[in-house]
Order: sequence, then structure tokens, then C-alpha cells
Amino acid sequence: MRLFLLNLQLSSYYHTSRYAVPSVFSTYIELGFHHIFDFKAYDHMLFLLALSAIYTLNDWQKVIALVTCFTIGHSITLALATFKIIQFDSALIEFLIPVTILLTCITNFFKLKGAAAKQATILSLHNLMALFFGLIHGMGFSNFLRQMLGRNGNIWQQLLAFNIGIELGQLLIVGIILVASFVAMNLFHAKKRDWIMVLSSAAAGVSLILMMETNIF
Repeated sequence: MRLFLLNLQLSSYYHTSRYAVPSVFSTYIELGFHHIFDFKAYDHMLFLLALSAIYTLNDWQKVIALVTCFTIGHSITLALATFKIIQFDSALIEFLIPVTILLTCITNFFKLKGAAAKQATILSLHNLMALFFGLIHGMGFSNFLRQMLGRNGNIWQQLLAFNIGIELGQLLIVGIILVASFVAMNLFHAKKRDWIMVLSSAAAGVSLILMMETNIF
């Protein structure tokens, strides 16, 4: 029903003339934003939880760079998949996405002693990992976007708007996580090591369940 209503909304924009371009652009920003907050596809939120678990509110610049690296990665494969330059097995991607969550959690266990505070803002292994894993997540986003792409010729514009919406949604999610970490450590006096362990262990457990539920087995 949601997809049907969105398609009706997009169709109404395509039949307008003067205001069609900005309206479609803002609509695809909204689509990207709400796709990140779709609790039926919470694996992307879970990945962001694992990715930002080692950071605190003081590391906000590093987190923005991290999320942007992830966005760049999934933007690349999202565009390639949309234009059918690359093809992939959907079942394999559904399996690989929770694998990226699990691997991220495993790397977090080696950063319990403040390694995140010492890493560079831009050129860091964590950002490179986010970029690489973003390539995999972009293929997962493409399944949703193919159903939404408009019938006019502004595919690149729609891709750009969709990715902007995803970026904004991701920044909001990691912002909530950073605020939660601040509250946990400063108001409830939780230790950073324990915070990382709890978030990473929970995300790793859920990722294992998601892996077992895929059709690849």
C-alpha cells in the first residue's frame, strides 16, 4: 500500500510542468530519508549502530566523515545497479549485509581502549571499511529504488536526491546514538568499554540471526 501511494504521488509530479523538477527532487530526498527509518528493513540501522558504537559525542566530526564514506560507497553501487551496469544475486546481498554488520562488530572488540579517539578524521581504516561495506549496502538499496524510479529522464537527479535523503537519515540515526552514549556515560556513568561491548554484542547477535534467515542456506 505504501509503495502504491508513493507511486501515485510521483505520478502527480510528473504531470506538472513548471514545478515538476523541484517537487520530484524533494520527494526522492524524502524517500531516501524514510527508507533508512523503515523498521521492516532495520539491517541498515543496525549497521550504523555497529559502525558508530566506538565513538562518543566528542568524535562527531569523525562520525560525519565515517557516514559520508559509507554514503559514497553505496552511492557508487546504487548508481551502477540502477543503470544495470552491474548485476548481482539478491539473496547473496541479503546475506552479505548482515556479514558487514558482524565484521564491524568484531573490529569494535579490538577498539575497546579508546582507539577511535586516536584515528584520523578522514584517512582511517574505519572509514575505508565503511566505504567498502557501503558498496554492498548500495546493492540492497537498489532493490527499493528500482520500484520508485520515475518515468521521466531525470534519473541522475533522482539518484542524487535519494542519496541525500539517505545521508540525512543516517546522520540523524548516528546523532541519536551519540547522544545516547553521552547520556549513558555521563548520567549513568557507564564505562565506554562496556558501552561498546553491549552495542556490538547485541548487533552481532542480531546479524547472526539475519544471516541464518537468508535464502542462501
